[in-house]
Amino acid sequence: MYQTSVDMELVRKLEDKSVKIRKDLLNFIYRIGMGHLGGELSMVEVAVALYYNYMSYDPKNSKWEDRDRLILSKAHCSETLYTIFSDLGMYTQDYMVEHFECLCDSKFGMHCNRKYLPEIEASAGSLGHGLPIALGLALGARKQKKNWRTFVIVGDGEMDEGSNWEAIMAAGHFRLGNLVAIVDRNHVQMTGFTQTVMNLDPLDKKLEAFGWDVREINGNNMYEVCEVLQSLPPAEPEYQRKPIFIIANTVKGKGVDFMENSYKWHGGGIAKEQLEQALESVERNRRVR
Repeated sequence: MYQTSVDMELVRKLEDKSVKIRKDLLNFIYRIGMGHLGGELSMVEVAVALYYNYMSYDPKNSKWEDRDRLILSKAHCSETLYTIFSDLGMYTQDYMVEHFECLCDSKFGMHCNRKYLPEIEASAGSLGHGLPIALGLALGARKQKKNWRTFVIVGDGEMDEGSNWEAIMAAGHFRLGNLVAIVDRNHVQMTGFTQTVMNLDPLDKKLEAFGWDVREINGNNMYEVCEVLQSLPPAEPEYQRKPIFIIANTVKGKGVDFMENSYKWHGGGIAKEQLEQALESVERNRRVR
């Protein structure tokens, strides 16, 4: 394990940023009329920690050659990334609304598309594609002797896909220590609880059996998110070590009381009255350290 001493001031700043991103996200979904708020809200802490501190990333130069790569495999939750891009100054929300699923260019789609949006590392939408692509990027970095790291965020419902398990087997075989997979383990997918639809447990033991270094956290607790990301070893492509899989236990619809743990908020829009209630809920649930 590497350095795990976490700066509490950093944690507080990232927590405040998570509150802002949740509010901006809710307003964005209200304006475009459709989203996948349950899973978009559950992954906020992980995405915020990566983009604002733990990834080597320059929002002013999204194609910087030595940047870390992040693939959002659960791409139905792309609006979380769009909201972060806006907060980082890359786009205004007005611009994103104007260009969302429009006939002019479809720059911002319900599922992220690399063809139209240069900040996206890989187009996604059909589940089970992101992790195999991330595997290829990590292998490519090794071949080129590049020190950047590949992150991939997958959904727990998405873990039903066989293509993911082929990639998990291959990454363990090749000992890709420069690959970090994070599963947004909110326990709810489109039609119900994952345990009922297709039980994943014991997920940690399965991943360990495939040759991964597995770490489990509360993915909505910013301190734990920072602690696990800070403990990552250097991304030395030629040094073969186990790839890392972070099981981030989260809450579907996190921060909005009437959305939490409900598959009914997997997808859909939000009405004006609901938006006001949701924004109040996010503020009320703000963590004070």
